[in-house]
Amino acid sequence: MTEIRYLETARARLAYAHTQGEGPLVVFLSGYKSDMDGTKAVHLEARAKARGRAFLRLDYSGHGRSGGVFEEGCIGDWAADAEAVIRAVTDGPVLLVGSSMGGWIACLLTRRLPEVTGFVGIAAAPDFTEDGFWAGFDEAQRRQVKEAGVVYLPSAYGEDYAVTRRLIEDGREHLVLRAPLPMPWPVRLMQGTADEAVTRDTALRLLDHIDSPDIRLTLVKGVDHRFSGPADLALIEAAIVELGG
Repeated sequence: MTEIRYLETARARLAYAHTQGEGPLVVFLSGYKSDMDGTKAVHLEARAKARGRAFLRLDYSGHGRSGGVFEEGCIGDWAADAEAVIRAVTDGPVLLVGSSMGGWIACLLTRRLPEVTGFVGIAAAPDFTEDGFWAGFDEAQRRQVKEAGVVYLPSAYGEDYAVTRRLIEDGREHLVLRAPLPMPWPVRLMQGTADEAVTRDTALRLLDHIDSPDIRLTLVKGVDHRFSGPADLALIEAAIVELGG
């Protein structure tokens, strides 16, 4: 297992694991309430090591081994966390691999990092705070968010989701599906048809919005949001290798 290191920032102490190697730095960006010790991140790191490739996984503030309180965070904070760790590790080319919310954060980072060589989205969930949470709230839930500042939603993958007013309001400042997304590099998107957290319609919207000379969307029948079975992991790894990672 790669040594866990920490970056001190004004907001939190951020945990990350960096594997030295050749090629662009493959950066794995995990999802909402997920962390860098998840199946996909650890598997991809092991495969990168075996091939002598550079790899980075990290925890946003309030997630995993990093400091901070999850309920106090938002998309803008977590994108800034990822950017800070990436810049602390390298000033060279990066290949962004974003799972669920990590796909949204990757979209934001393509506008901020100096040298991106590719993007792999796994059940990417851009704009989910607005198009998922807020759009799906009934009037009572919207009122609770506005007045109490938080509402809790059940999750099929662990503890209930705490959705805060700050998360919703900040999300509106970072929406990426309202205008074209220029990505002048190869893009590979993957989506399971049995995913109950992110629909294939979201994957198609992202496909339509990304402006890339080489973009493909792969739909995998019967796979859920975790996208972490042996065949799924092999598909992700093949996409990373194809894009030079």
